[in-house]
Amino acid sequence: MRETRLDTARIRAARPMIDPMFLDTPLFPCPALEPHLGCAVSVKLETANPVRSFKARGTELVASLLADGGARAVVCASAGNLGQALAWSGRRRGLDVTVVAPRSAPAAKLDRIRALDAGLELVDGDFDLARERAAVMARHHGIRLVEDSLDIETCEGAATIGLELAGAVPPYEAVPPYEAVPSYDAVPSYDAVLIALGGGALASGVGHVLKELAPGVEVICVQPLGAPAMTLSWRRRRVVATGPTRTIADGVAGRCPIPAVLDDLLVVADDAVLVREESIVAGMRLLLDHAGLVVEPSAALGVAAILEDRDRFAGRHVITIVCGANVDMDAYRRWIGAPPP
Repeated sequence: MRETRLDTARIRAARPMIDPMFLDTPLFPCPALEPHLGCAVSVKLETANPVRSFKARGTELVASLLADGGARAVVCASAGNLGQALAWSGRRRGLDVTVVAPRSAPAAKLDRIRALDAGLELVDGDFDLARERAAVMARHHGIRLVEDSLDIETCEGAATIGLELAGAVPPYEAVPPYEAVPSYDAVPSYDAVLIALGGGALASGVGHVLKELAPGVEVICVQPLGAPAMTLSWRRRRVVATGPTRTIADGVAGRCPIPAVLDDLLVVADDAVLVREESIVAGMRLLLDHAGLVVEPSAALGVAAILEDRDRFAGRHVITIVCGANVDMDAYRRWIGAPPP
């Protein structure tokens, strides 16, 4: 495999720096979904934790390193999930966290950021404008800017999910850090992993590990048709910036891909697909009705991809990573209450 910015040895070493409540998340089959999707689907559930998303795997690593280095303040831009995770990880380590978010971000995400004692600045614009404002604040105040997907810790924290999917960690770790190198002899029973694609931390992290430890598994990234920047960039093998996004999946709605992240994704992703909004809603409904899961739109992208290309997945065993459950419940009820397409 060609090199990425990620390093598997560092990813293994990252696990002891992450609170165990975010590790070894459930991976379980959902046979009730099979009649509706035409394939066997297993769910990697990354939402049963205090911040309801996978993001804390990365922010735990970031905050640990910052606190060890004597930092006392940090700022990030976020559509909601990264900000909440950084606020949680930072508060535990005495860091002063400021989050810059779009004013249009779901109220539930913003409320949880405030509840975790982080400073919150809202901008009239989208995530990329929030990212620009966070960079200005970092320069002005001389504090650390955490950039999701660009900061390698956010990718390598997410990559610990890949270790778990590859069976590359002991099922129970009594006392970290590792005292022995885990075995990689297990062959995964699944043949594809569907990963929500936004900034690219989750996809590049998990993809890196799977390509090294389980190269027979197909890594498929999924993005909304209304926020296609990273997918178009992957297809054209160069950064493609887009205009305003139009999707309910706010967690993956970026316009300006980061070149270094795209370079990693070009190495580890086998495919990148776009899905319609109605398929995302249908995926959310299926996960509620047949898996008992309330998820945000980004977490339903994998199921949406199966719905839109049943022939491709027919008879296969795929894993979808349920990456977030921070959703505005009023909006959720409207979406789920709508008639199926």
